[in-house]
Amino acid sequence: MTSRVYVLAQFKPKAGKEAELFEILKALEPDSYREEGCIQYMLTRQIDHPSASRNEYPIVFNEIWEDADCWAAHGRRKQIQHFFETQVKAEAGLVEDAIVTAYSDEGYNYDEPIFE
Repeated sequence: MTSRVYVLAQFKPKAGKEAELFEILKALEPDSYREEGCIQYMLTRQIDHPSASRNEYPIVFNEIWEDADCWAAHGRRKQIQHFFETQVKAEAGLVEDAIVTAYSDEGYNYDEPIFE
């Protein structure tokens, strides 16, 4: 088990804005990869496939951070804050809604003593 943080940042673009939003988000990748503790920061888009269902959030960042502090530092970067202010919160932004979730690979009660 690790202290890694696995993040899915999902974006629902406004009608007709998916391709434009994808390009704006794609521009965030190079600098994010240079951040301390960034293991993966990959932008993906939803595709049609017989084994998958579709949802309203077709653009997703798949992120892996060394730990919670590294992920928190990423969120404090001016470039990331600017994106959320201008594209998610602003009325004129390209994002209708966003969902950011964080996950751990540690099980419940990891490394708890076993009593027999």
